[in-house]
This record gives sequence, C-alpha cells and structure tokens, in this order.
Amino acid sequence: MRSIATLLHRWVGLATAAFLFITGLTGAIISWDHELDDLLNSHLTQVSSQGPALDPLELARQAQARDPRAVVTYVPLAPEPGGSLDLGVTGRLDPATGKAFELGYNQVFVDPITGAELGKRDWGAVWPVTSENLVSFLYVLHYSLHIPEFWGIDHWGLWLLGIVAIFWTLDCFVGLYLTLPARRRQAAAKAASQAGGPSWWQRWKPAWKVRWSGGSYKLNFDLHRAFSLWTWVLLLILAFTAFSLNLYREVFFPAMQLVTDVTPGPFDKRTETPEDQPIEPRLDFAEAIAIAKVEASHRGWEEPAGSVFYARHFGIYGVSFYHPGDDHGNGGVGPAALYFDGQDGSLLGDSQPWKGTAGDIFVQAQLPLHSGRILGLPGRILISAMGLVIAMLSVTGVVIWWRKRAARVRSQLNKAQRQADATDSEILPSS
Repeated sequence: MRSIATLLHRWVGLATAAFLFITGLTGAIISWDHELDDLLNSHLTQVSSQGPALDPLELARQAQARDPRAVVTYVPLAPEPGGSLDLGVTGRLDPATGKAFELGYNQVFVDPITGAELGKRDWGAVWPVTSENLVSFLYVLHYSLHIPEFWGIDHWGLWLLGIVAIFWTLDCFVGLYLTLPARRRQAAAKAASQAGGPSWWQRWKPAWKVRWSGGSYKLNFDLHRAFSLWTWVLLLILAFTAFSLNLYREVFFPAMQLVTDVTPGPFDKRTETPEDQPIEPRLDFAEAIAIAKVEASHRGWEEPAGSVFYARHFGIYGVSFYHPGDDHGNGGVGPAALYFDGQDGSLLGDSQPWKGTAGDIFVQAQLPLHSGRILGLPGRILISAMGLVIAMLSVTGVVIWWRKRAARVRSQLNKAQRQADATDSEILPSS
C-alpha cells in the first residue's frame, strides 16, 4: 500500500508541479489585486475632481455614444469617494459579419464628477502586458492559464486547472499518509511504548521539523514534508475550492445537488448562448434598477443599489445592493443581489450573503475561502503566504524526485560497472 501511495504522490506531484507553481505565485500576488491596480494605475482608478457626481447611467450612455461599436454591460452606481467610474463594455454584433466587434478594450474609466473619459483597457489581455493590465493578466493566468479558445470552446484553461485541482485534492490525503510512520514501525512503536520506549507520536514528530543544518538534501526534503504538514488543512481548502470554482457548472454544482439541498440560481437554470448570439434586452438599465429597488424595498433591504450588470448570453439583469466600497460584502461572499429577466423584468432569483440552506452556504463559501476574504485582511495575508508555500512545495517536490532519480541512475551505473569488471576478471587468463 505504501509503495503504491509513493508512486501516486510522485507522479501526481510531477504532473501538477508546474501548474501549482504558477497558480501559487500568481495567487500570492492577486490577493492584493485592487491595491496593486490602484498603485499601478492611479491615472485610471483615482480622480481629484470635487462636486456632485453625475448620473452613472448617463455616463454609460455617453461612453456608448463615443464608440457605437460598444455596449455597456456593467455600471457601478455608487463609486467610492475619489474613485473613478469603471464601466464594463463589450462589442456589439457587426451586421456585416454577424460577429462581435473587436474593440481592443473591455473597460472604460470615467471621472464621475466631470464625465471626462480617463482611459480604456483590455482587462485580462494576453499581450502586450503593460502596467495597466498586469494585475488582470496575472488574475486570468491564475485560473485559466490564458489558454485560448479552440473548437468553439473557451473553457479549456478552466477545465485543465479544475482537473489539476481534483488530483491535488486527492494527493493531499496521499501525502499526509506518507508522512505517517510505516505500519510495521507503528506496531514496533506501540510495543516499544508499552516497554517505555518512544511512542507513535514521538516517531511521527520528526516529520514536523526542519533540519536546518542537516545538509541541502535533508533541508529540501524537510521543507517539503514539514511545510506540507503544518499547512495541510489550508492546502486541502485551497485545492478543493480551486476545483469547485473552476468546475462549478460542470461537476461541483451537480454533485452538490446529489448530496444536499442546494438552491439553483438564475444562471444555473439557463444555458449560455454562443458568443455570436447574445440576447438583446427589452428593458434598459434604468428600468431594471427601478424594478429592483421596488423589490428590495419590499424585502426591507436598507442598502442602496450599488451596481447593475446585464449578462448578454444569459439574458439576465443583476442589481447588487451595497454601500460604496463594500462590494465584497460580508466575509467576501459578495453583496445581496436581485436578478431579473431582460425581456419582461420578471424576478428570477436572488443571492443573500450567508443565507439559505446548509448547501447554499457551503457553495457561497467557496470563493471567500479560496481568496481568504472570509477572514478579512488577516485571511488575505494568509492566502498570499500560502501561495508562496505552494510554489515552494512544487519546487522542493521536483528536486526530491530529481535527486532520487539521479541516485538511482548512479546506482544502476555502478552495478553495471561492477558486473562488467566481474566479467572481465573471469575472462582474463590467470598468470
């Protein structure tokens, strides 16, 4: 059993090492995505204008008027003081080709006081990587590796890293098993303990320690084993949530429905339309917001409408309710939101932080757990540190394999040389 577990751990580790190294390093950085973006791109995200803010929907209409190829799909309704208005846009369908216009950008930054356009950028662009899209480049690299669309499917990166996360989750248990004293040693330890010798825990205890002065091989091995043990729970959480987020529609949500009571959301009930077949709404943003405000008032929600979006390939309006700067919501799960049909304005559902069945709350917790926002600032610091740990474990694991492989090769060469020397001595004539 132990030999099988060793092989599994070795080959799963080698197969996933490069992916985990990339996602670990990028995860350590993007834990601070908003702060880094503000630092690198204050010319886009910050404003110094003073005075009353203009109507965000009017600013969205002006942005569309400046480029008739573009359609605004996301509008913040209450930007933070001193912050710009970040509009999400996409290309309209080109009547000549039936395909969406290639805008070269998907965000427009506007001064909410003066209405002046501050700039545009392509969030998540692969190339060229500049200070304006560096953070978003790393963000997309983290969860999809920027693997391009082919065969009409653009989810290959999500699926690949989702599969990697499944193997990583299982390997967490295999790796933990391999740190335990071997069964035959456990029996000996039990007998020795009864005779006053070292207990089972005393035999396992060295696995939790790092021999800093034991040479490079022992140090590398101990870093891999000890850090895996000390952070095991966090590693398991990150591995499982990586799977649940990347394979949410394909595996996670259907599996959750089989084992517990989970309330499907509006997007779970609808099939996404192809890229060149968006669902044009009959309602505009103002009408959707008005309907949402009435519904929120009936529910007794006190927060103002904070943002509105339209999902063109689902035909769904979403209106979130929060105070400026509180868009991550309680524990990072996001603000309360209402969803409406873009054709008739009928209510399709809602999302409320930490409310619903036990299954609903478990599903909601996946992103806050993965990002660390469930614990606020300390959680983000912890997740950032864990990204570095994951990258380190990936490197040390490969080094362990390489050194053991090199040792096996040397042993085989030495054995072959001894056999050759023995053969030569047998055929040499005696003197």
